[in-house]
Amino acid sequence: MTKKSLLWKLLGIHILTIGFVIVLVWLAIDYLAADYFMVLMKKYEISPTETHQMFLDATHRYLIWASIGALVLALTLSFLLMKRVLGPLTRMTDITRNIASGDYSDKVPITSGDEVGELAAAFNRMAESLQKIEQLRKTMILDVAHELRTPLTNIKGYLEALTDGVVTPSSETFELLQEETLRLVHLVEDILRLAKADAAKATLHITEVRLFGLIGHIMDSLRAQFNEKKIRVETHFSNGADQLRADPDKLSQVIGNLLQNALQYTLPGGTVGISAERMPGEIKVVFANTGGEIAEKDLPYIFERFYRGEKSRSRKHGGAGIGLAIVKELVEAHGGKVGAEVSSGEVRLWFTLPANSSAPPF
Repeated sequence: MTKKSLLWKLLGIHILTIGFVIVLVWLAIDYLAADYFMVLMKKYEISPTETHQMFLDATHRYLIWASIGALVLALTLSFLLMKRVLGPLTRMTDITRNIASGDYSDKVPITSGDEVGELAAAFNRMAESLQKIEQLRKTMILDVAHELRTPLTNIKGYLEALTDGVVTPSSETFELLQEETLRLVHLVEDILRLAKADAAKATLHITEVRLFGLIGHIMDSLRAQFNEKKIRVETHFSNGADQLRADPDKLSQVIGNLLQNALQYTLPGGTVGISAERMPGEIKVVFANTGGEIAEKDLPYIFERFYRGEKSRSRKHGGAGIGLAIVKELVEAHGGKVGAEVSSGEVRLWFTLPANSSAPPF
């Protein structure tokens, strides 16, 4: 449906409405006002024939001119108003075509603060979000290509060298090949985990979970790595923040990814703090680490898939920017939220989950 066809349909509805009102007024004059006029003529003994016809002719004439004036005014105002309303809609249609072809640069002009203006603002926000997602997708392709190319190039080089006899087979060579192969395996597994996290909402197995025990169990499996970097781990769990309803396997993945992130980006000798507190209707869990500074401009995006603010820093520590995206998908599948902030030299990553209503508040 084009703007022109919709405009004329709306104008046609207005014409029919005004015409219906004019017909009603015309009939009311002919049958009600005219009869009342005849009664008055008889009451004052005036010959009603000629006067009655003059009255009808004058009334009809003024009614016709008034109707024409009202119709022209109504159509003009309606045309201008509808054109003002339909203009942004047409612009949205054009921009939608541009978005479909990959152009996200156009914006709908916001010319009013009414519902149409709000719709235009919402449309612009949607276009900006799509542009960011598209940019992340392109970055993802580049990052994945880089992550795949590096180990594949190394493997190819070693295999060619072994085939040509340039490098003699040795345990060190095979260990290097195995490391490069594991890098590929880990990347593929991360992508598969992200795909499963996208569909997590349909596969949740909700049960009673003891948060403190779950965190302690996962921490025990990583304690050797924390000790190797001489990272001190501090915990602070408030009363009433232990019980919640969640999928234990997926919640374990959330906690494990956050601990791995803290382990990677905390400098040797630093500190990682894990805290949990009960809030109205939810439990908030915070993972804070020192030494892993994040630029303010990166904070809104660190939970986006394949997003890495400092490329060299990220590659130095490994990973493809998928772990925190998995955290976001799994937490939101539970009805929770995620966030990040920098405070007092610490990077604080947090998530919230609905609390178990049967647990004591404090």
